[in-house]
Amino acid sequence: RNGERTQSIYSLWYPFGREYNYYGYDYETQTTFKAIGSADINDHEFSFGIEYEQRTDASWGVNPIGLWGYMRQLANKHLTQLDLSHPYPVFDENGIYKDTVNYDRLFVAEDQSLFDKNLRKQLNKSQVEWIDIDSYGPDMYDLEMFSADELLNNGGSFVSYYGYDYLGNRYTSQPSFNDFLTKKDKNGNYTRPIAAFQPIYTAGYIQDKFAIEDLIFNIGLRIDRYDANQPVLKDKYLLYDTYTANTTKARNLGSLSQFGEDYYVYVDDIENPSSIVGYRNEDNWYDATGAEISNPDILINAAGGKIAPLVIDPTAAVNGDLSTAAFKDYDPQTIIMPRIAFSFPISDEAQFFAHYDVLTQRPPERSRFSPTQYYFLEQNIGGLLNNPDLKPEKTVDYEIGFAQTLSLKSALTISLFYKELRDMIQVMNLPGAYPGRYLTMQNLDFGTVKGLSVAFDLRRTNNISMTANYTLQFADGSGSSATSGYSLANTEQPNLRTTTPLSFDQRHTISLAVDFHYGAGKNYNGPVIFGKKILQRAGFNAIISAGSGTPFSKQSNITQEAAFGINDRSTLEGTLYGSRLPWQSRVSTKINKEFEIKWNDKKSSHVNVYLQVQNLFNAKNIISVYRATGNPDDDGYLTASASQNEINTKNNPASFVDLYRIKVNNPSNYSLPRMMNLGLTISF
Repeated sequence: RNGERTQSIYSLWYPFGREYNYYGYDYETQTTFKAIGSADINDHEFSFGIEYEQRTDASWGVNPIGLWGYMRQLANKHLTQLDLSHPYPVFDENGIYKDTVNYDRLFVAEDQSLFDKNLRKQLNKSQVEWIDIDSYGPDMYDLEMFSADELLNNGGSFVSYYGYDYLGNRYTSQPSFNDFLTKKDKNGNYTRPIAAFQPIYTAGYIQDKFAIEDLIFNIGLRIDRYDANQPVLKDKYLLYDTYTANTTKARNLGSLSQFGEDYYVYVDDIENPSSIVGYRNEDNWYDATGAEISNPDILINAAGGKIAPLVIDPTAAVNGDLSTAAFKDYDPQTIIMPRIAFSFPISDEAQFFAHYDVLTQRPPERSRFSPTQYYFLEQNIGGLLNNPDLKPEKTVDYEIGFAQTLSLKSALTISLFYKELRDMIQVMNLPGAYPGRYLTMQNLDFGTVKGLSVAFDLRRTNNISMTANYTLQFADGSGSSATSGYSLANTEQPNLRTTTPLSFDQRHTISLAVDFHYGAGKNYNGPVIFGKKILQRAGFNAIISAGSGTPFSKQSNITQEAAFGINDRSTLEGTLYGSRLPWQSRVSTKINKEFEIKWNDKKSSHVNVYLQVQNLFNAKNIISVYRATGNPDDDGYLTASASQNEINTKNNPASFVDLYRIKVNNPSNYSLPRMMNLGLTISF
């Protein structure tokens, strides 16, 4: 599928000369090639295939409202001082000095912005004449008046783009990272081109189905290759090329002999190193004696408060002159995924089955290379950066079970399952990174899901068919989502990996689906009135579901959850995800009747009239609660003794309480209420 997608956000006047209806636009294409085949050789059924996919993601967007204030800052930026060397004393008509001295504005050429130059050229204004931005209409301004660096604004960007230039023109060829660092226009201004995201995915598989006596096997092998096709850091802690412990430079400073090329060296001063204060290998830190330490604080303190790696070009590192030397191409990830399934009969009425699968998922988020994040890292210390070096997530799945025939139309299936979640993505804190600490995504998390499943199936008997399921599940891991560890990482705590119940850990799940329908013609066995089969092709089905509550983390202190602009710090009570929501239950049903309309002997139509009711009994299922109280409609603030003085200081305490109760009773804390749909479908 190929094409361009645009999204209309809102209509407003941009200060660029005409009305725009788009905040931004995206361009997405995907080229896919697939080939599949099959062959039967003796008693083997082979199936095989290959797949190639390349995606192109490009995007451009602008913050039009913020640009007005920014233009006020850029205009007249070079005229903020007075020319004190050329005073103009003020005299009255009689030549008497009036104790007043005037000065012209001092023109400082190096402070003049490109926007100001282009605006003066368009207005035909001199270089020292003051310009009032707000005295002109939006037709006067255009994005082309700005340079790319001005719009990027040292990381506080007014534009975001990749696959497009900063003005919103899509590239016909891919720029490189070096182009972003070095490419200029004809006037010597950096253009900062950023490539589109173009990952490449290839896969191949082969599967064989065969039988050995009573054993039926399905054995397959799939090989996936994922290439993010973009630059990545050689080492996530370093934005500049650095000496390792086995180099001559490091040995001259006394590098320890047991440390080799995999160990980076840290010194007392980045510009004039005189001694080694520590080492690092991946995420493991060592002091100057080679003893392992838990974090790089010792190295930071020894270097005067800022980490000091033994960089190859200290001048570039100190001046922030980023280069491609610390980057490399993404190493394509090849993953081998065996799949084995087999079954065999235990008796004429029972069967044993088992399978083993390995599944992968490409990095789902924050995996695009964004050069502006690295280029402006020192202006965004502690910020969350993308990680273009993310690897695919992996799931290893095991299951064993057996199926038992209870009668000619009913069966019982019992299975045990176990899943390992590996290389799951989570936020990671990098406290010893140079030139500054930042957060990024990393393949850190792991988890397990294990349990028991029981299913009962009844094929249609006397107009009734039924399926019943019960699942007992235990889901534990080090993180429930890719950002569940953000708060911990943002407090500069160590990257701890401990297992807790996952947010989707629902211990008990029960479902029952019942369908009752009358047949037609000879199969009809319902009531007949005046010779009419009034319930022919009529009936109903019902789905009953119930489940125990999912976990949440309870807090011990009351926080004002319904207020705006207040960031109270919560205190954990008990353990992470140590509390549970209440059970949930839900009944949904659908009643329908099908009519046949015969147009002639050969042509007919079917009209199906139905009434569908979801959540038939309007159950108020709680899906989210306030952590201090465990209630969905009360955060505890209004009744807490510590809140009463603050509530009484409001202009109208009673009104405040009423409005607060309305706000805190969030309907999103409950599942959907009863919903009814009446409709019909016509088939020809």
